[in-house]
Amino acid sequence: MNKVKLRRTLVNIHLYLAAMLAPAFLLMAITGGLYLAGVQGDSVETDLAAPTGYALEAENPELEAEVRRYISDQNLDIEFDYIRGRGDSFVTRPTSRPHLRVENGEQETSVQLVEPDLLESLTELHKGHGPQIYRTYGIVVGVALFFVVFGGVLVGLLAPAYRRPTILTLAAGSLIFAYLAFWA
Repeated sequence: MNKVKLRRTLVNIHLYLAAMLAPAFLLMAITGGLYLAGVQGDSVETDLAAPTGYALEAENPELEAEVRRYISDQNLDIEFDYIRGRGDSFVTRPTSRPHLRVENGEQETSVQLVEPDLLESLTELHKGHGPQIYRTYGIVVGVALFFVVFGGVLVGLLAPAYRRPTILTLAAGSLIFAYLAFWA
């Protein structure tokens, strides 16, 4: 394949990947930027009744069934993929949708229904706390972003008219990144 055909093929791959995954790229850029700027979503937390003696244990093989039974008994409209436990705290995932938060206390267990607003939901997706299928999609998006960026740089290096500007801006961007990440 000659350079012209290679460049045209790379441009097409770059274009199609970037266009198809633009919503995901924008989600990551917007939610990440807003989060770093201190603009975060919110959620409505509603305390729920916990049965007397109710406590969750991470080692319990019936943990998921126990939580599903509680959700059914409370007539809650919550679907979850798995439970994330950390010490005495448990959260149903995905947290990009209404979910439960359970805290085993010394005296009693507290259960909360957490309903995130749109920004909080999108931020949770950004963090990888969405449904399992979205987590897989996030991996695909990450790999695709690598190819979009790498392909764009490669196209710039292959085109004589863009070679020098590509090298200069790539070097400048790399230096700025390295300085801010490691020495600032």
